[in-house]
Amino acid sequence: MNLKRHILLTAILMLNLSIAFSQVTLQNLRCEMLQNPLGIDVARPRLSWQIASTRNDVQQTAYHILVASSLAKLTENDADIWNSGKVNSAESLYNLYAGQTLKSKNKYYWKVKVYTSKGESSWSQPAFWLMGLLHYKDWEGRWIGFDRFFTGDNEAGARLSARYFRKEFSTTKTVASATAYLMGMGLYELYIDGQKIGDQVLAPTATDYTKNIKYNTLDVTEQLRQGGNHAIGVILGNGRFFAMRQSKAYKVKTFGLPKLLLQVNIKYTDGSTATIKTDDTWKGTADGPILANNEYDGEIYDARKEFKGWSEPGFKEDKWLRAEYVQEPGGTYEAQLNEGMKVMKTLSPVSITRRPNGNYILDFGQNFSGWVKFNVKGPRGTSVSLRFAESLEPNGELFRTNLRDARATDIYTLKGEGTETWAPRFTYQGFRYVELNGYPGVPQKSDFSGCLVYDDMKTAGTFESSNSLLNQIFKNAWWGIASNYKGMPVDCPQRNERQPWLGDRTVGAYGESFLFDNTALYKKWLDDIRYAQKEDGAIPDVAPAFWRYYSDNVTWPATLLFVADMLYRQTGDSTVIRKNYPAVKKWMSYMKDRYMSSEGIMTKDSYGDWCAPPATAEDGKGVNADQKHPSALIATAYYYHLANMMAGYSALTGNAGDREGYTRLAAEVKNAFNRKFYNSQGYYGDNKLTDNLLPVYFGLVEEADKGRVVMQICSIIEEKNNGHLSTGLIGTQFLMRTLTEAGRPDLAYRIASQKTYPSWGYMIENGATAIWELWNGNTAAPKMNSQNHVMMLGDLMIWYYENLAGIKAAAPGFKEITMKPELIEGLNNVTAGYQSVYGLIKSSWTKTGKKFSWNISIPPNTRAKAYLPASMQSQVKKGATADGAKYIMAENGRVVFELKSGEYAFVVEQ
Repeated sequence: MNLKRHILLTAILMLNLSIAFSQVTLQNLRCEMLQNPLGIDVARPRLSWQIASTRNDVQQTAYHILVASSLAKLTENDADIWNSGKVNSAESLYNLYAGQTLKSKNKYYWKVKVYTSKGESSWSQPAFWLMGLLHYKDWEGRWIGFDRFFTGDNEAGARLSARYFRKEFSTTKTVASATAYLMGMGLYELYIDGQKIGDQVLAPTATDYTKNIKYNTLDVTEQLRQGGNHAIGVILGNGRFFAMRQSKAYKVKTFGLPKLLLQVNIKYTDGSTATIKTDDTWKGTADGPILANNEYDGEIYDARKEFKGWSEPGFKEDKWLRAEYVQEPGGTYEAQLNEGMKVMKTLSPVSITRRPNGNYILDFGQNFSGWVKFNVKGPRGTSVSLRFAESLEPNGELFRTNLRDARATDIYTLKGEGTETWAPRFTYQGFRYVELNGYPGVPQKSDFSGCLVYDDMKTAGTFESSNSLLNQIFKNAWWGIASNYKGMPVDCPQRNERQPWLGDRTVGAYGESFLFDNTALYKKWLDDIRYAQKEDGAIPDVAPAFWRYYSDNVTWPATLLFVADMLYRQTGDSTVIRKNYPAVKKWMSYMKDRYMSSEGIMTKDSYGDWCAPPATAEDGKGVNADQKHPSALIATAYYYHLANMMAGYSALTGNAGDREGYTRLAAEVKNAFNRKFYNSQGYYGDNKLTDNLLPVYFGLVEEADKGRVVMQICSIIEEKNNGHLSTGLIGTQFLMRTLTEAGRPDLAYRIASQKTYPSWGYMIENGATAIWELWNGNTAAPKMNSQNHVMMLGDLMIWYYENLAGIKAAAPGFKEITMKPELIEGLNNVTAGYQSVYGLIKSSWTKTGKKFSWNISIPPNTRAKAYLPASMQSQVKKGATADGAKYIMAENGRVVFELKSGEYAFVVEQ
């Protein structure tokens, strides 16, 4: 197991400063984004906290941490594990634990006192973390399962019945604590004495199981506190372990049949311990009510086959089979530090329509991913089917052609015992509409709930403006991003794909980070990418590599460094750079050795500007968008940018000797790029919008030529495109920022505000409630026109926050903040908030005639520079709460103030 990973511990802490009328709150101290984390496998965790205060200019000057082996000891300030002493430091993030060696299965309690520029706090309320199983030998049980198929399993169709396992045991003493550690491949539900443990679903998070396997840790103390007989039950589903498709072994990676490793460690109040573990004394069966489960195809459930009391003591298991020992999956065991999936929101149908054939169509009014939970009452043996789709045919029937061969159907057979409530366990679908067939009686809206399922992460950002279209695009983006978080970022939730494509998130992950606290998810995904890297350096297009696509392009694997860079920029955690630098270095050499020409051009690309829009929506009618147009220009521009990034990060990672080589490489590539692709008429390549955007954004254009290239970009948009974009996945990632940084935020705003093709507004005008995969998703051939994709968001969400709201990190983690909103004709106000690692940053501005009002919140232990639209300081009126604002200078039509933490109100009158 990897014991070198560093963790951010979090818990809510309340502190009061010893100064009259002052209050400081320490909050959000978390373990790799989990509060009071259970089961971390990190030898030296890092401790962090947020400071909140009603006063301005609160800066930490020192801290004092206590760690104890029990809550009682911590309460008495008996730090028997670690006492940091008073440490003079302004750092409230990532402070490395330096106490005694941490041991498997032990719980540690901690608290902190902070010293600030406004006084000393009291001790915080306690937090804790629980160590997981640090060593392979800590796992006392053995893998069990049935490595064979049963009657009813459809091997070719990848539709297996669920496997059920159970074990009875006794607790003869008073239980002090009990913890379950388990790996249920591919998905599990755990029960004790008939009660489901935890609210996680679709657990554990998916990985390449031959590389690494995530285990979950669950507190089961309350279930075992009462002595006597108990029973454990586990249901195993396919997940991605038994792959959703089995027919293309050359393409699709599969890992075997469902299997289980579990142990429950019990501590009694007298100090003794006991362990319940998986072995061949367990009983199992595949003859249960879940007849089939498959992520693409859905779940089939026959309630007549339910085992009443199967996970309770005393169940008659004589017809069950003895569990069999099976081969372990092969990957290293790791604690799951990213959030598990949960039902995060429920929706009610907005309408139920009866069709001429007697079926019903449920409309939930929103495209999302998850499942339907429903109530039904009817005769025994009645089968109800639910077929899912994103949209309807013109005749009102489900449109399902874009699902390809995904059946996307759940079937429930009634047992006939009053009102029955059911939802699937081991599948999810992407949908807005559901066709209900065989439902007894007349369905009512109150009988159905749409369950939105995604990773249990907080929404980090809010955004609202005077432009209702921008607001709706933001909502669509939120739903699309949430729908595609499934323990990894997948491309779509509905068809027979749902793969973690790297290229979709190269820049998209950056924008998503303003909407969701997705740090733990993307750290895990970077691990997935590194695990998928081949020994020679090749990085796949999909990671985990469930599909064996190693096409050796630049743009998709570049995601490894882009996302690491994003995490460092947004959270200030430099370990993500250090951890991933060697893999990027190896891949950079791999690509250079194989595909760089003697002239310095990167010749290999696979996708080009993927899914660039046809000239008109009508031109793309019925056309399959799965068309590749490789571009050496794109590949070379990316490679140049990556070389510069690596040069910049060489010292940070302890590889200062690499800097000269990468700097020289970048210079050589730049010269080669301009010789090859620059046209003396002032444009690059074929004068496509993306061909010009990348050189400008990446800094490839010679300064003397930059103005002409920017003019070409603007000319293409304004004259050729009539104010619209013409970029695919690649160009859209740099479109809005390039225009804004070139002094044309008005043109970026014009693009964002369009309602005609191609635009985000066009999607909405044509019924989109998420983000389409294609700009012409309503006319393209149905093989590839997902209606819930996020890749075409590009850098739009970054632009919303950094340029419209004016919230941008000036130093990693927002330790220093640049507040500089773009004031654009037609946009009268923006209000946005972002929960940074230091706390909430808010920007709310309103423009009325010649008056500009701006309210700002800067979290404690940070500072900011605010750029106000004024030519001189005398035009700026500071509100009563603006104490701590210091005038710096006036430049380029802006008056600049330095702001320490706190609340500020400014008014500019011209």
